[in-house]
Amino acid sequence: MKKLLVVSLTAIVLFSCGDDKPKNSIVLGKSYGPVNVDTVDAMNVKEMLEAFDTKKGEQTFTFLAPIEEVCSKAGCWINVDKGNGETFMVRFKDHFTIPPKTKIGTQAYLHGIAYMDTISVDLLRHFAEDAGKSKEEIEKITKPEFKLNFEADGITLVK
Repeated sequence: MKKLLVVSLTAIVLFSCGDDKPKNSIVLGKSYGPVNVDTVDAMNVKEMLEAFDTKKGEQTFTFLAPIEEVCSKAGCWINVDKGNGETFMVRFKDHFTIPPKTKIGTQAYLHGIAYMDTISVDLLRHFAEDAGKSKEEIEKITKPEFKLNFEADGITLVK
């Protein structure tokens, strides 16, 4: 009886040490940019926005967020969901790109710097053109915007 108990416990321990992935594990996809994104200490986008202090200048973050829009011409910027239905733009350092056909809703780990800055009318119109907006929509852009900017030096997509 004692041997049966030892064998049973050993089998349970060995079985529990298997290399099966948990059902909720995140599978990382392709990475882009000059920096390899370390996802271990990444926060979610809401935590990043709460930690960002607009008075401190540039601050470095690694966060996870869903992609809501991709530059349709070259994949040189994305918009990510803030977690409340609003988005903010992420531009890529040194103009690296991701595939323009990246599926909307794809989760992505991003690493880079957050900062507040004024976006000129010309640049806002350029981004609107890249996004495929109509000429009428582009012409309605008449004022620069002071808002959150994020320059990513690395992005890793989640499968």
